[in-house]
Parts: sequence; structure tokens; C-alpha cells
Amino acid sequence: MNLVIVESPAKCKTIGNYLGSDYVVESSIGHIRDLSIKGKGGFGVDINNNFAPEYVVLKDKQDIVERLKGLAHLAEHIYLATDPDREGEAISWHLQEVLEQPINKVSRVVFNEITKKAVLNAIPNDRGVDMDLVHSQESRRIIDRII
Repeated sequence: MNLVIVESPAKCKTIGNYLGSDYVVESSIGHIRDLSIKGKGGFGVDINNNFAPEYVVLKDKQDIVERLKGLAHLAEHIYLATDPDREGEAISWHLQEVLEQPINKVSRVVFNEITKKAVLNAIPNDRGVDMDLVHSQESRRIIDRII
């Protein structure tokens, strides 16, 4: 079994139909982690340590994260198919972090439309998470929190 994680639950059935029975498609329902509200100033950012962020799983996403972790342990491979923007890239990185799976078991796939051709083409063209996009989103989130 291969696990595909998307953001929107509305996409799961369609993508699952395209990929077939060797794939389980689940949703993170958007972001699963955010900056903590603890620490100095409640920023979730250590401003004295190069603005290092401290992330926590969102309270309303704890059950989702546990379900995804359980499926991840059973999966042969995990495809992170979140939206093709910096927010989606950051969500994929957060998923990769919380699933605690070997890096070679997790990859990122991107499709710009929910069509059979686009989805089937994305799987063999998987890649790693683009950390430049993740850092872009992370920087924006840190600045938003501080301001």
C-alpha cells in the first residue's frame, strides 16, 4: 500500500479512483502544525537564537496526525501531494516531520489539476520537499507572528 496525503478531503475520492487500489488517499485538512504560543513573548520563535521556530501540532489536528502516522507505518511509500504553492510545500514538510519516517520513504508530488493524466504523471516524477519554498513560508509566518 502507498499513502498519498492531500490537503483537501474533497480530493481524496477522485485521486484515489485515478490511482487505484494500491494507493490510499488521505487528507491533512490543511496545516497540521503552527508556531507555539509559549516561550518568550508567546511568539513560538526564539528571537535570541536566529529566530528559531518552535512548532506544535494544532489541537484540532492531533487525531488526524495520529491517523496519518498509523497509515504511514503501514505504507511502502508516502507521497505528499499538498497544494503546489509555498503553503502546500510547508504543509508537506510539516507532514514529513511529524510522520517520522525514513526520508527515502517519503516524497513530494505536484499536480496543478485534478485530472487522471496529471495525477498519474505526478507519481513517477516525485521529488523531495523544496526547502527554499518551506523557508519562504516559514519566514513569512515568523514575521506575521512577531508583528
